[in-house]
Amino acid sequence: MAWEKEAKRWEQYDQLEENIREELTLLQNQPVLMEDSFYKTLEFGTGGMRGEIGPGTNRMNIYTIRKAAKGLADYVIAQGHGAAEAGVVISYDNRRMSKAFALEAACTLGACGVKSYVFKKLRPTPVLSFAVRELNTAAGVMITASHNPPEYNGFKAYGDDGAQMIPEDADRLISMVDAVEDELTVETAEAAKLEAEGLLHWVLEDIDDAYAKQLQKVITDRSLIKEYGASMPIVFTPLHGTAKDPMERGLREAGFEQVFTVPEQAEEDSEFPTVASPNPEEPAAFELAMELGREKDADLLIATDPDADRIGLVVKDNHGSYTVLSGNQTGALLLHYLLMKKKEAGILPDNGISIKTIVTSELGRTIAESFGITSMDVLTGFKFIGEKIRQFEEDGSHTFLFGYEESYGYLIEPFARDKDAIQPGLLAAEMAAYYRSRGQTLYEGLLELYDTYGWYYEDLASYTFKGKEGAEKIQRMMNVFRDNVLQGELPGDVAFVEDYQRRTRTFMDGRADEAIALPPSNVLKMFLRDGSWYCLRPSGTEPKIKIYFGVQDQTADKAAEKLKLVKEQVIERVNQL
Repeated sequence: MAWEKEAKRWEQYDQLEENIREELTLLQNQPVLMEDSFYKTLEFGTGGMRGEIGPGTNRMNIYTIRKAAKGLADYVIAQGHGAAEAGVVISYDNRRMSKAFALEAACTLGACGVKSYVFKKLRPTPVLSFAVRELNTAAGVMITASHNPPEYNGFKAYGDDGAQMIPEDADRLISMVDAVEDELTVETAEAAKLEAEGLLHWVLEDIDDAYAKQLQKVITDRSLIKEYGASMPIVFTPLHGTAKDPMERGLREAGFEQVFTVPEQAEEDSEFPTVASPNPEEPAAFELAMELGREKDADLLIATDPDADRIGLVVKDNHGSYTVLSGNQTGALLLHYLLMKKKEAGILPDNGISIKTIVTSELGRTIAESFGITSMDVLTGFKFIGEKIRQFEEDGSHTFLFGYEESYGYLIEPFARDKDAIQPGLLAAEMAAYYRSRGQTLYEGLLELYDTYGWYYEDLASYTFKGKEGAEKIQRMMNVFRDNVLQGELPGDVAFVEDYQRRTRTFMDGRADEAIALPPSNVLKMFLRDGSWYCLRPSGTEPKIKIYFGVQDQTADKAAEKLKLVKEQVIERVNQL
């Protein structure tokens, strides 16, 4: 059995770190966990790698970090033109081992002659993305597992534009990571030696100041903040993560004086003791924020995930109770407000464009087009939005205005090139001030959008299957839906299917297939005759498959009933599998 051979290789390595050897010994009496730790190499995918922390080739540890960093060093060196001297900037969040992993990456890069810049303190993903551009480095690394449970960590790689690498570049990097045959013997160097040689630099204050200055570009109407910023309570929670300093500073410098950070969640903590999951997509994550919100009578509650690339909002509904906005709803509100303000100021460009992912609500497209703005779809993954921003800058065809995905990721100003929770935090606060000036809440503003553009409802079902068997189960599910299109069971039936792996759009009425001009991806999207849709997408970073649903109708009740029918019948088939 191959996994036993790999486990034995680690056990027999006489220089194995002592703490890892101790953990490995504990696995001896847990054969299932031992197999899962070694049955494969932790995959370095298009966004990097993510996994549980522990010993083994299928785990996050100093050896798998060194392997990834060695591959990145080879990738940077292969670029030539002083790329090794330009170096790599590395940041990290509050997770277990994050700072240690960041330093391991730097020491591995340095041993290969590649300069690194490491943050003195933890900083968010968007600040890392910004730092790549600010320092003109050849690449960037973020040590984070985003909103995953405490036992996870990850290694995210960024290109020289501050965006996650596009498939072509990622494939080159992956091939170089995969070419590292033995993760145990990757050469590293001492940090002090690298500092003395100018191959390791520590950064913080200059990057913080430069990012904070750029952040103020997000504000569109300072007169609103001047009038309401001193009196409008806002509650914020970083959920024990990295957003505390940049969010508090950004709101303060914009002019919001009544910002109350949830004290129990203000400081970084790798165990996330106050929440079951540090995920702003989960309503339970707002429990303490709601308590403080009621105490302060706050109009707006803001939560960010540990690496501050996702943001969730809670607002008062028309009964005065707090309600959690979905990622699609937040995106629609932000997009509409931004375009409205640019139009009022006479700065809405004719070639403006908004970008969303294929599983994001169609409400965003409807809003953009109502302002005469193009709306573009890309595959799920913010790297594809970053890729388009770079393309538009190079060819001048469009002016980027807004990019977002339903999973609570947004970008307004492209000084960062990954989703940035701090930017929409500031714009949401300004937007709350706008609706307050009209005697309304953000929730009432959302209802106005629905009344104007139609009632777009979405939902998501997620199935997690861990381990080797789980991955096989997910692929079987995709194969069944791919080869047996669900017909005759849903309202209006399936009109056409978009298969992003085969890159074809297939019509059920017999018309010839059409090509899809997007990179290949193992995703299926079914469109019904009434305009409803559902989409199956295995996660690229977690052992789960997600099923997205979207409907639209003229009233809330009709949209809700339509969504209920579509979701029930698709999930019934999934459960049968």
